[in-house]
Amino acid sequence: MSGYAVIIEHGDSSFGAYAPELPGLGVAGDSLEEVERLIREAIPLHIESLRAQGEPVPPPSTVATMIIAAPAADLPPPTLSPLPPR
Repeated sequence: MSGYAVIIEHGDSSFGAYAPELPGLGVAGDSLEEVERLIREAIPLHIESLRAQGEPVPPPSTVATMIIAAPAADLPPPTLSPLPPR
């Protein structure tokens, strides 16, 4: 099963998420759990909106991975986990 890659960013006091292949789609929340839930809900709604407007729906094609650069090697391991497929 393929899906859209989602980028989750942590700001000073909130989280944000977007899917690079779906321009115009972005969510923000107070916690990681909230932003994961919001992006899961937003992706199908965004696709539905694109179809309703007669716009093309980009197919999922991005592959994402996490790479820790050498200067960041002293940082603690990331605590974010991938979004499991539904």
